[in-house]
Amino acid sequence: MTMPATISLSALPHSLPACPNARLSLFAIRRMGGHGLADARAAHALFTAFGEGFRRPLMLIRALMADMAGAAANPIAIAPCCCPRVTHAEDALLTVLSRVETAPEAARFLLGDMLGLRRVDGVLASAAAVAVAFADGGRPICA
Repeated sequence: MTMPATISLSALPHSLPACPNARLSLFAIRRMGGHGLADARAAHALFTAFGEGFRRPLMLIRALMADMAGAAANPIAIAPCCCPRVTHAEDALLTVLSRVETAPEAARFLLGDMLGLRRVDGVLASAAAVAVAFADGGRPICA
């Protein structure tokens, strides 16, 4: 009986981020990762948060998810939306989104480790675009 709890805690080692903007991006990433890039709930969450300016962050998160899926050499673990904990990959991605503008080299290395690649410039550019779109919309992603 204790084994499943141990497995889930080891698979989900991180707590949800305190930043509501990071949680919003995590929700959209989880919905698109589990239900496809055209997920209506992800679009609705971004519409609710950004109002009429929701299209830019929505399209850029879609592009980021497509870039990661196409480039990744390793599987990327994404938890269900209702999960109150975060996987290593989700934590790494949120850290990349929060640091891509201020510490691009650290973000590059972290993204490379997550994807299992050496050259991640295209995916890093997509992550930077997402971070800028959130910041421009008044919702900067913080770690």
